Amino acid sequence: MAPPKGGYAPDLDKYLDTLKSRPVDASVDFLISLLKRRQIQGSEPCAIATARVLLQVVAKDKWNDVDQLIERIQLVGRKLVAAQPHELVIGNIVKRVLGLIRDEASEDRNDIANDSPSGGTPALPPAIETVPVEKSTRPFGALGSFARTQSMFTLLSNPDLTPSPSSTPQLGSGSSTPQRYPQSTNVQALKSEVIDGIEEIVDEIRQVDEQIQNYADIHIHPGDYIMVYQPSRTVQKFLARAASKRKFIVFIVVDSSATSISDDPYASFRKALTSGGSTVVNILNVGLMAYMSRVNKVILGARAISSTGGVVVDSGAAAIARAAREQGRTVIVLGGVYKVSPDNRSHQEAFVEWGSPSKYVNFADGRMVGQVKVRNAVAEFVSSDLINTYITNLGAHSRDHLHGIVADHYNEEDVNFDLFGKTQR
Repeated sequence: MAPPKGGYAPDLDKYLDTLKSRPVDASVDFLISLLKRRQIQGSEPCAIATARVLLQVVAKDKWNDVDQLIERIQLVGRKLVAAQPHELVIGNIVKRVLGLIRDEASEDRNDIANDSPSGGTPALPPAIETVPVEKSTRPFGALGSFARTQSMFTLLSNPDLTPSPSSTPQLGSGSSTPQRYPQSTNVQALKSEVIDGIEEIVDEIRQVDEQIQNYADIHIHPGDYIMVYQPSRTVQKFLARAASKRKFIVFIVVDSSATSISDDPYASFRKALTSGGSTVVNILNVGLMAYMSRVNKVILGARAISSTGGVVVDSGAAAIARAAREQGRTVIVLGGVYKVSPDNRSHQEAFVEWGSPSKYVNFADGRMVGQVKVRNAVAEFVSSDLINTYITNLGAHSRDHLHGIVADHYNEEDVNFDLFGKTQR
């Protein structure tokens, strides 16, 4: 079969271009196939693709109440996580969208309870909502049809007016209703609010690098010796920002298997540092201990950050973190808030992603391939005791503060939601 023409391989941008023209189910299945084939990979592309497809689910799917929408998002989320379980940001975005829906539904329910027949009439005074227990009266939000039949002028002119218990229907608290959210929720208004909220999540993801680099001047000092390993775009922008104002030395640790590559993947990064007067030195990972005694800080880019402080990083970074710990050096991890995950797996091996060992083993040697089993880790886990500081787009944090970030960005009902359950169509 002829190879595909150059430039037509699906990626994030091409996938996003197809969303408006494709049905929702087709968009979900297409994303699942791209995730499985690793044509969309990396924390930011996976997070953006997940947010965009969930936005399409909210906008195009037919749903009549909040519970239907939540169940649909949970189903799609399970499928996406099953397609690429090692990208924790997929589950993070799904849970954040679920929390967004719950928050907007709760606000919408409160708005309905406090809504009045005239859109331009001021809200009722707080006195009418303060109900003494002994008078057996109810707040305005629970008055039902009685409140809607009263003259608004009468209510406003006499704030102490309360309905007679005999004339007010006996309404329950709603606890007997099987649905989590009332059917009276304005679907169109809720849909609009959720779509706007997802758009804000996407904007937050795209702005992470620019926000994190603002903290470079605080943590990088003139004359520092800094070690990085396969620096991500976030790490590169962070150091480039610091290099624009001060001079320091950067050791870039590279994998010995990549030294044969003619093109320097960090040429633009090197140019950005040296243009400001900083020095850049490439060293092999097998000889990093010889330089560690000179290093002040080790800076690593995170694929994901668990709420307990452990970090998923590129394979090879864990050895640098352990070496820094032995030498008493500071280890700093960079990653956006969207990478901070409530997912705490019981075994560290569950975070490890294994890939093709082809760059280490020549598969043309059939005899060796048949006799030797080679495993090549693509991502690995660094425990929290090896890390000193976490820098997100919200600033610098210690390990103890990560639980607060999870509490601020995820709904309690969704934190422990099992996205690895069985999926059904």
